[in-house]
Amino acid sequence: MRKLVSTSASSRPAAERGLILHGVDFGGCDSAGSAKIRIAERVLAPKSAVTVRNRIDRHALRRAILETMNDGGEHLWRINAPFGLPIECFAEARPEGLAAGELTWQSIAQWMSGFASAREWRAAMREFTRREPKRACDRALHAPLAPMNLRMFKQTFVVITEILVPLVNEGVPIMPVSMPHGRTASATRVCESCPASVLASYRWPAKGYKGVGEPPRKLREDIIRLLRKEGIDIPSAFAVEAIHDVEGGLLDALIMLTPPISSELSHEAAVEGWIY
Repeated sequence: MRKLVSTSASSRPAAERGLILHGVDFGGCDSAGSAKIRIAERVLAPKSAVTVRNRIDRHALRRAILETMNDGGEHLWRINAPFGLPIECFAEARPEGLAAGELTWQSIAQWMSGFASAREWRAAMREFTRREPKRACDRALHAPLAPMNLRMFKQTFVVITEILVPLVNEGVPIMPVSMPHGRTASATRVCESCPASVLASYRWPAKGYKGVGEPPRKLREDIIRLLRKEGIDIPSAFAVEAIHDVEGGLLDALIMLTPPISSELSHEAAVEGWIY
């Protein structure tokens, strides 16, 4: 149920390789020049070694995604930041500036794009609701933090306004909230993922692997070993780096090189997003 089949080999041209996975650890923050994003990549095929792009900024990430639209390959970009907001936030009232009528992912994203910063947007949200509910996918797939959480709201704002909205304008499919159909549909797709949700789906340790000290380091080492047992060919240099990275960014990117989580989408997913 979890496995996607590919008969590809990494030496073949992109169009013949099969699905190429990109695990993106998203370092969202206020500074547009901050280069904190880590990308791990592999072809979803046996003996396909992992490669890593280190420390790029959000503009470079957006360019990298757009470049894959034209290389003839099939790409899935998994980004660990919330792609949407809970419908529950807008159940009783809508904030000033949010379009009336049907509530859609696009209407919320466009409204968010009108704010100059994540903090300005969060302040506007808190004027009409101070609740921070989780989305349907957060509850179903055991995501630890809600999109409006103090530790998460910057990533939520930045990924939607600076990554997803521009990509949608370029015709890139965003699963499942913006999916163009027809012959012109792109073979490049972007989806939300969550390392904790991936780990929980395998029943692996989903907490405690970030931070200093021997217990977190040992957990990172265990997770690398488990990923390798699943057939993910992690070169030694990347494994060592991930084990010693106390922030866990590289390990999170590597975790998202597993096959996408298979689950049944709820009816809220078209507006709130979903975790894959």
